[in-house]
Amino acid sequence: MTRRRIALAALLAALLAVAVGLATRQTGGPPPVAAPATAAAGKGTGPRVVVTAPGRVEPASEEREIASELRAVLRVVHVEEGDIVRAGQVLAELAGDEFRARVRQARALVAQRDAELARLVAGARLQERREADALVREARAALEQARLDLARRAPLARSGATSGEALDRARNDVAAAEARLAARAERLALIEAGARDEDLEIARALLDHARGQLAEAEAFLGKTLLRSPMDGVVLHRFRRAGETVSDQPPTPVVKLGDISRLRVRVDVDETDIARVAVGQPAYVTADAWPGQRFEGRILRLGQRLGRKTLRTDDPTERNDSKVLETLIELAPGTTLPVGLRVDAFILATGG
Repeated sequence: MTRRRIALAALLAALLAVAVGLATRQTGGPPPVAAPATAAAGKGTGPRVVVTAPGRVEPASEEREIASELRAVLRVVHVEEGDIVRAGQVLAELAGDEFRARVRQARALVAQRDAELARLVAGARLQERREADALVREARAALEQARLDLARRAPLARSGATSGEALDRARNDVAAAEARLAARAERLALIEAGARDEDLEIARALLDHARGQLAEAEAFLGKTLLRSPMDGVVLHRFRRAGETVSDQPPTPVVKLGDISRLRVRVDVDETDIARVAVGQPAYVTADAWPGQRFEGRILRLGQRLGRKTLRTDDPTERNDSKVLETLIELAPGTTLPVGLRVDAFILATGG
């Protein structure tokens, strides 16, 4: 009898525990899990969410990689991650001894070609003209003397007082003197006439070519200085001094971005593109800042559907759907890390 009472008491206790559990589930218990942002935003008086999509934070300027256009060794990198830089600032320098040597050679060639042209334009110096004129007078005097000797020997040869050989020699002296005078007179005429037009054109062309070579050498030398194309912040440094960089393919050295204004690049699914428009209000949330919303507006819509560029950790996410790349500009003063993955919520324009 005692055993039967004990078994009955245990059964009643078990039934009582079940009843209490059911009552607790219906009337109390732990608080429910918070609804997702999309559902919460759809209630109340504010604009309702019409599109949700993954996004990534980026600078207003987008991220720009500054790469080398030459194959060389990095001599020094002047910046670190987080440094503020200005447009035109030198970020890194390549070893450029070879390129500086090319510039010196090109400058020397330009100086040589310039001097050659100047000499042609100016013509002969006064001393050269005087020398050429003196040589002409000397040749003219020699010719006169040779003619006198020939005139004196001719009658002697006819009378037999001198040989015919001596007469021939006198005639040859006259011919040689005439040729020498003609050559020296031609040289004097060239000196006084100055350079020919075609010679001047050739000299000018050679000078222009030398200047082009100098400009090319200076351009290559300028590429040894990697400058910032904009005001911004160093987001990442890829290389350090002593490393080799190349132009095939270009080797990035640093990555820059203008983070004074931030944007979020969002992949809007093709089934939702009719619900978005430029100027539409939106906000983003991030797991690192639970409960916070970062306001913004749609700045730009893509013009072509493409493949997804953003991936979430949702195992049920479809990766074969097309998306429209959408750019949300966040409110001024918003501070978020570049590259942060966020969830974007695009709101209806009406209430």
